[in-house]
Amino acid sequence: MKAKRPKSWLNLNSKNKYFGFITSLLLILAWPPIPYSAPLLLIALLPVLLHTESIIQSDNKRKGKRIFWTTFLVFFIWNTASIYWVFNAMNAFLSVPVSLLISLIPFGLAPLLMATCFWIYGKLRKRLPLLLSLLALASLWTCYEYLHQWWDLAFPWMTLGNGWANFHELAQWYSFTGVFGGTWWIWGSNILIFLLCVEPKKAKTYAAALAAWLTVPMATSLYIYSSYEEPFNPSQIVVVQPNVDPYGKFSFISHQEQLENLMRLSESVAPVNTEFFIWPETALSDPNGINEDEFREYPQFSEIQGFLMKFPNGNVLSGIESFQVYSEPRTITARDYGGVYIDHFNAGVLIDNSSKLQYYHKSKLVPGVEQLPFGEKLAFMKPLFQHFGGTTGGYGKQSEPSVLYSASGIGAAPVICYESIWGNYVSDYINKGAQFIAIITNDGWWGNTSGKDQHLQYAKLRAIETRRWVARSANTGISAFINQKGDIVEKTSWWEEAALTQEINLNEEITFYSKHKDWVFFASGVILILTIIGFLKNSKRKQG
Repeated sequence: MKAKRPKSWLNLNSKNKYFGFITSLLLILAWPPIPYSAPLLLIALLPVLLHTESIIQSDNKRKGKRIFWTTFLVFFIWNTASIYWVFNAMNAFLSVPVSLLISLIPFGLAPLLMATCFWIYGKLRKRLPLLLSLLALASLWTCYEYLHQWWDLAFPWMTLGNGWANFHELAQWYSFTGVFGGTWWIWGSNILIFLLCVEPKKAKTYAAALAAWLTVPMATSLYIYSSYEEPFNPSQIVVVQPNVDPYGKFSFISHQEQLENLMRLSESVAPVNTEFFIWPETALSDPNGINEDEFREYPQFSEIQGFLMKFPNGNVLSGIESFQVYSEPRTITARDYGGVYIDHFNAGVLIDNSSKLQYYHKSKLVPGVEQLPFGEKLAFMKPLFQHFGGTTGGYGKQSEPSVLYSASGIGAAPVICYESIWGNYVSDYINKGAQFIAIITNDGWWGNTSGKDQHLQYAKLRAIETRRWVARSANTGISAFINQKGDIVEKTSWWEEAALTQEINLNEEITFYSKHKDWVFFASGVILILTIIGFLKNSKRKQG
């Protein structure tokens, strides 16, 4: 049985070629770092939904193709305008044409997946009722966002739910749903407004549903925000921003000078009861890298321990460029150097007043920069990737997070740069005992662009999801302290040498989201499976 088409809808048709592109503008305006603009997301998808409907209702013989390419362009404009800084970073190493070519991967890949969701939606509309098809579209979109977190080309920067980072007071319920809950809130609002437009006979029902859909999450969030009280469990933390230009690290300042600068900045603000000094990504380094098994023999180790003697409870949690040496190829990333195999890591290390060392090897590696996507299948692209820092996709990694513990038992989550985009991964730290989140990053690669601001704002969502303080140390980005409600309590400016100290509250409670993680995705998967079953049944019925 063929689905009924809406009898009444806005006076739009397939000749309105540019109406859907209003969505691009609204999404750009709603996206971080523009403050308090997130509510635009609640209406941003309406124009593209209406334009897609106009194509479906038209006499165009290639409706699927028209839907796909229209929606691709809509979302391509949004993605490119929001993450233009990817090109900015690559252009520092490469020519403009090559930089543009590589940038098209993050610029265009997500829009291709988004457009595929709309193309499938157009197919489903032929056999299913309108509301069920729209629920399938929202579910498909959530599944795309989940895929874009886990495959080798993962880049979940543009997950719709991230948009609420610039208005976190309305996203306090992320401690129950995570960012996918935000994605569904956005889709639900746009779907209900769309139905109001195309099915006016049911306007009262849809209006009531829309009012509840909007007000309940907002009221709930504002209530949580105003009433939430942090468990009192203080700990003194210092974050350092050394402000070393990443594009010429050893040309401008030696690794010894960098270490002295880190210790000087730390001591300038640190009370004697400081328990953690957080230093940024790759803060500890050597022109030849640091051998993890021999680090105790490096002068840097003894100098740090000498520094910590002034702070009885002090620990240094720092980024480190390290490597391990094997006598056999233990991992697929270990490279052969004449019978000796070496794995390089973008890592974190915890140093205390003892001889104990704890390491964490970054797991969520940047595609192309730190790991080669799909291994040997893209080996021909190594000459392009090697110009953009890293080791041509050759960093080693560990499969799951490690909590780094101080001698007094405080658990810190060492989240390295890009990893702070994954709410589910950060939750793994919490389930393993992390009492606060230490983000160590180097946002200087992107220059003074919105990339550094977006990265900072996304960290607010991790604080809400886990109800943990975030201590963020950025080399040349923005260092900050974020409380358990997502408020930025204190932060540095861009491109300045600085250090901050803050008494934070540790937390051992596990939020619903941290415990159950991306349950919203699995619920979306159930809706999608049921929709596909209904589609297949209707198809067979029509054939019969």
